[in-house]
Amino acid sequence: MTVLSKEYLLLFNAVTDAERTLFQLRESLLEVQRQAEELFLEEDGGDDPPGDT
Repeated sequence: MTVLSKEYLLLFNAVTDAERTLFQLRESLLEVQRQAEELFLEEDGGDDPPGDT
């Protein structure tokens, strides 16, 4: 069995935590984008392109 150094384990855990945080942030941003698009379509009626009012 290979023994991993404390430094490697520390770095691996930090990278894993950062990856998880970035994934959650991406999901959150995508959800907010969906909500913003829904609000835009509800308010605008979805008929006209932006700027053609």
